Amino acid sequence: MSTFSMDKIGSIFADALKEVITTTAGFSFEISSQEQDSGFEEMTGLMSLNGNHHGLVFLSADEIVMRRICSYMTGLHDNDIALKDAEDALCELVNMTAGSAKSRFNTADDAYTLSPPFILRGNNMSIISKKRVNVISMVLGNGEISIKLKVVFY
Repeated sequence: MSTFSMDKIGSIFADALKEVITTTAGFSFEISSQEQDSGFEEMTGLMSLNGNHHGLVFLSADEIVMRRICSYMTGLHDNDIALKDAEDALCELVNMTAGSAKSRFNTADDAYTLSPPFILRGNNMSIISKKRVNVISMVLGNGEISIKLKVVFY
């Protein structure tokens, strides 16, 4: 991954999320804004990426948005989606997005592994680091719903 710029890394993760949303939910996402260091929404899925470089991948949305995305993924009405189902959908999205991006980074000399996906719940969370890290933060959406994507590499 050392040959990738931070812009390229951001593009790889954004493209991976767009592909995952199209495949699993049947609609398209575009980058609606690029933010330097915005906070997280009430539901955040995350995974760590480990190899020659290390990173964290975060997807964040509010519960209503995740119920809507889960509805598209399952064909059920939003009101029939339990909180646990919305959390599972977020875990799947971050897992598939990170896995797709990881496959683009892996080379014979630079292989990566992923942690299991996790869910963080709460409002106004942010990343604070004691050492210099590279942070990519953007919002992807379709005008109706959106998800925050954040990638931290160190």
